[in-house]
Amino acid sequence: MLKRIRCDIRGIVQGVGFRPFIHRLARRFELSGWVRNSSGGVILEAQGKEGDLHLFVTAIRAEAPPLAVITGLSREEIPAGDGDDFTIFASKGGGGGPEISPDWDVCSDCLRELFDPADRRFHYPFITCTNCGPRYSIITGTPYDRHLTTMAPFVMCPLCRGEYDDPADRRFHAQPNGCPVCGPILTLTDATGKVVVGNPLTEAIRLLAAGEILAVKGTGGYHLAVDAANDGAVRELRRRKLRDEKPFALMAPELEEVRKFATPDFPEERLITSPERPIVLVRQRDEHNLSPAVAPANGYFGVMLPSTPLQHLLLRGNFPALVMTSGNLSDEPMAYRDKDARQRLNATADFFLIHDRSIQTRLDDSVVRLFQGNPLFLRRSRGYAPRALPLFAGQRSVLAVGGELKGSVCLTRGDRAFLSQHIGDLKNPETLASLEQTAEHLKKILEIKPELVAHDLHPDYLSTRWARESSGLPTVGIQHHHAHLASCMGENGLEGEVMGIIFDGAGFGPDGTIWGGEFLVGGYENFRRWGHIRQVHLPGGDAAVREPFRMALSWLRATFGPAAFDLPFPFIASLSPEEKKLFDRMIQRGINSPLTSSCGRLLDGVAALLGVRSAVSYEGQAAIELEGIAEGGKERPPLPFLIARDANDSLILDFTPAIRELTEAFLVGDDRASLARAFHNTVARGAVDLCVAIRQDTGLQRVVLSGGVFQNRLLAEGVHDLLAARNFNVFTHRLVPPNDGGLALGQAIIAGRSSSCA
Repeated sequence: MLKRIRCDIRGIVQGVGFRPFIHRLARRFELSGWVRNSSGGVILEAQGKEGDLHLFVTAIRAEAPPLAVITGLSREEIPAGDGDDFTIFASKGGGGGPEISPDWDVCSDCLRELFDPADRRFHYPFITCTNCGPRYSIITGTPYDRHLTTMAPFVMCPLCRGEYDDPADRRFHAQPNGCPVCGPILTLTDATGKVVVGNPLTEAIRLLAAGEILAVKGTGGYHLAVDAANDGAVRELRRRKLRDEKPFALMAPELEEVRKFATPDFPEERLITSPERPIVLVRQRDEHNLSPAVAPANGYFGVMLPSTPLQHLLLRGNFPALVMTSGNLSDEPMAYRDKDARQRLNATADFFLIHDRSIQTRLDDSVVRLFQGNPLFLRRSRGYAPRALPLFAGQRSVLAVGGELKGSVCLTRGDRAFLSQHIGDLKNPETLASLEQTAEHLKKILEIKPELVAHDLHPDYLSTRWARESSGLPTVGIQHHHAHLASCMGENGLEGEVMGIIFDGAGFGPDGTIWGGEFLVGGYENFRRWGHIRQVHLPGGDAAVREPFRMALSWLRATFGPAAFDLPFPFIASLSPEEKKLFDRMIQRGINSPLTSSCGRLLDGVAALLGVRSAVSYEGQAAIELEGIAEGGKERPPLPFLIARDANDSLILDFTPAIRELTEAFLVGDDRASLARAFHNTVARGAVDLCVAIRQDTGLQRVVLSGGVFQNRLLAEGVHDLLAARNFNVFTHRLVPPNDGGLALGQAIIAGRSSSCA
């Protein structure tokens, strides 16, 4: 007796070879029926013997294509029909909205063809199939068909069309499919736009070897590339890009080359070679042949492998590594439109290696580091966005627009959250425009119509202003650190109340002060600030972020009183008597010096105190370099600290005793690396002791760790391990960044779940 079933499959099931996969399965089990894309995923009907249908459905999950992610598969029995064939139908609209595949690395089959002189796509820079290549960066609409991608202008030649139409071919309905005859082509020009004579790829390699700077168009935007072993070229790129000290990313041809200048462990190697191809922070070798200007004053390299055929061709057999940094000047969005790239990169790049396939969506590289053997995102972008994140329960559709730094947006639909790629710091109109474009594009391709917009409470953030003035939807403000709490809860599927240690640089507090060293109790509906790091003044406001010596002065003033300005630190000695008096008045009276509990600024101050960094050229530099020094320090006993209750019964974690002992030890010549390590251990121990006090008050056992400071592996591992030793259940980030790049997820969940936002 024949039976017929209808299956509705949700997830990343379009543009990944899913329909031909279903076609092959149906033939294996001798089933009839059909399969088609819908706007919500894939729909199929299959008819055959009951046992074969069961095996068929089981195999759908067990044998799905490499790029597919099945998030839902519903099955219902329907009346049997006629027909003996199994057919792949054209796409059809309707449904609950699709999920879009991220861009992926070149698969092994395409890579083999790329370097096979007998293959018709030998050295073709845009080789791809249904198992690899660009997706999110080229999609203009749904369902995912060629005419709704930036491949629409390219008419396939007969050979490519034959592959595209053949269900047995791995290029069946591979929307970016092309070849040297009909697909995108490569062009090399100088900075004026004049075409360079000769093979573009060969000439580009020659120019890089000669020390020239190239703007290279990828799938998600432009990179600026130089030979990483050419010290003069690397330093010239720094000068032109206006990037004084922030490390450059490296791209190596293969893992063996990475091992020559860095020391990746096995989990790091797995990340480096994964199809997402993120940048992975890996410890440098003591001796290597790369320019010291790649990552000055830093013990790590940010390393990635090629993620496009063009990058494989540029690197293989030609360079130990290339610097591959975002095509922009400092603080600007990455260039991805050809005309814009010409204008903005004209004074930076000597030559442009470009192609004629448009980029629909700008995509920076993702950045991760290892935390206890697992990936910890510092930036979630290419290879991961806009992959859905599962939510514990369904909720209203919300658009969340994040904060100011490390901007991203998040859209929710039912029990799924879609976090966008990294957009950048929202400090200029160009980055704000990118945020707006990203939100509109995601709403379109995911077919989501949000009911409200969630934003940060800070009234001066550009994202807040856009939400309130330009979104056209009801808005709700979400406290910064509450959003961090909810972000970590959400990705771990937690409900109810938890404790949260939220350590970051700054967030607008409801009391009008700047928060950043917070101990919260609550959930999605509400929270209470149960404790915080002792507040000190932030001399000069934002100037203290750029000049960490100001935070050292503030903590020293809080510890030693006016005598702080007589201490024999170089950054104090460099101040004139008038400047010392000015800083003392600013701190004592709070003149242009708001109060802050920031853990990030505390680490900045200690970095300045220990002579690591008095001024910075990029965000987090002082704390990053302090961590690097601390990792090489010997263990010594933790420094003293105090926990007290203020008039509002809040717990205060006071590190002035630690600052006193640290100062005295440093001034008598104690090893600063060991002191830096001791301070990290002290912050971890103080945080855990305060959590013990909160547990005594509340009985809570679960603790979430969030905020940008938890990118610091030394501190994060210290807090995690001490909490675990005290029998707390500890939850950390794995799917989204702990920094403000994950903020939008928390905003979206709070707004979607909270009755007060109705």
